[in-house]
Amino acid sequence: MTRKIWKRPGRSARAIATLVLANSFLLIPIWILNRDFGPHVLALEAAILTAAFLLLPRSRWTEAAAWLCGLLVITLGVLQLGDTTARMSLARPLNLYLDVQLVSAVADLLRGTLGTVIGTLVLVGAAIAAIAAAILLGYLLSTLHPERGNRRQWIVGVAALVTALVAVPARWIHPSGVALALPAVQLTREQVRHVASMMKENERFGAEMAVAPDHYADMPGLLAGLDGRDLILAFVESYGMSAIDDERYAPTIRPRLDSMLQAFDSAGLLIATGQLVAPSQGGMSWLGHGSLLSGLWLENQLRYDLLLASDRQTLVDDFEAAGYRTAALMPAITMAWPEGDRFGYERIHAWEDIDYAGPSLNWVTMPDQFTWSYLENTIRRTDDRPLFAEVGLISSHAPWTPVLPVLDDWDSIGNGEVFDSFADMGETPEELWRHGDRVREHYALAVGYAIDAMASYAVRYVDDTTVLIALGDHQPAPLITGEDASRAVPVHVIGRDPEVLAPFMEWGFAPGVIPPALDDVRRMDTFRDWFVNAFTPSAVQDRP
Repeated sequence: MTRKIWKRPGRSARAIATLVLANSFLLIPIWILNRDFGPHVLALEAAILTAAFLLLPRSRWTEAAAWLCGLLVITLGVLQLGDTTARMSLARPLNLYLDVQLVSAVADLLRGTLGTVIGTLVLVGAAIAAIAAAILLGYLLSTLHPERGNRRQWIVGVAALVTALVAVPARWIHPSGVALALPAVQLTREQVRHVASMMKENERFGAEMAVAPDHYADMPGLLAGLDGRDLILAFVESYGMSAIDDERYAPTIRPRLDSMLQAFDSAGLLIATGQLVAPSQGGMSWLGHGSLLSGLWLENQLRYDLLLASDRQTLVDDFEAAGYRTAALMPAITMAWPEGDRFGYERIHAWEDIDYAGPSLNWVTMPDQFTWSYLENTIRRTDDRPLFAEVGLISSHAPWTPVLPVLDDWDSIGNGEVFDSFADMGETPEELWRHGDRVREHYALAVGYAIDAMASYAVRYVDDTTVLIALGDHQPAPLITGEDASRAVPVHVIGRDPEVLAPFMEWGFAPGVIPPALDDVRRMDTFRDWFVNAFTPSAVQDRP
């Protein structure tokens, strides 16, 4: 007679295991968000589900429902984790209507941060864990049915279900009910609300496009106020006002800005600084780029897609109409970028177009100093026409390791091989991101590097024929800023002619490197219309 090595746990133990597993998947994301075991302790959906299956008789339909419910709970748990991730990284809740397409971007970021092999293993491991949990939960639910004729089991099941259902309204009535949660219900309700809102977004955005200024090509003397100077529009990754104002980062950033100001004074450069509000935080840089270029507020992906689908002109078209050649220098773009063609750049320099022979630095494909060098030597020196260039600077992108020094000898940069010695410099992302304080320290250092590289470029290359506008693309994630930070970013305007900086002063900018404190900060979408009118003499003359 064969001995039974494993005896299936009793029904009570299986019920407890079911409740714990379902409850954990629904609430762990909330505990991660709150960085604490609470305030919610019990997900009432998990209790109701467990109690319901304690009453359902054994049948083919019950087993099918068990497997389906197991899959549903784990799926909701994964979505809850996505919501937590969105709140921690983008400072907003998950919006399935818009965010499904970001899954590939998250996967790319993970592989870029941890390396292709480790990042892929993490993704595969997470998928396997979720599938295994769904199978386990489905199995447990399918075994909770009461035994025939066992009245006590029916009474226990009914009591458990009634208690769980009564707790639903009770959690809203009693203040201590916060320990009880309905995460699945809340998540579903939020997504339904998002879908309803997005269904109306097309109409709202169309109305805004109809009234927002668009075509400037026929304006006499379009952008003549720049007097044919090159205009470099440089977006500095994750450079938000928190870098300047937050007491955790100001001791690192403000001395860098002061050093930049001193270097500019010695070199005869002038600088004015203000701030603008970005439409996103923690990521989705393209929303800020698009808002500033188009003059439309692109606060979500749908609005961005609607812009791309329209024939609306942008600042790129304005400069082209003014006789400028236009270029985009985007070292972070590693895949097809049809948006660049839509914006109408004459030349696009993405990662595969850039002759860079140095190392990639985790997610960062090349350091900012090389990007600046490439701009000067490969883009600016190839044509006598004035240039409008949009530049994406990415050294201050997470994971913020390694942080490079700025090389004094710009002539040594060449194709980037000079950076080979920095490939294995500093901590790995896995080591760094185990410690929140170290992550925040490295954030400040990375932004400091971006400022130093920009300052060194400006001192060397910004001459009488150049205007440099450098601004943050968005604030970093709430992990860095805290939960209540604004979305404002600094904007630095650098040149040698005070007449070029004067319109910015009239617009509320201040001399120096620190933005003035304002109660009402303008948004990025206000820039295009103001800029075109400020630097077009006919528009200035027509003002009342």
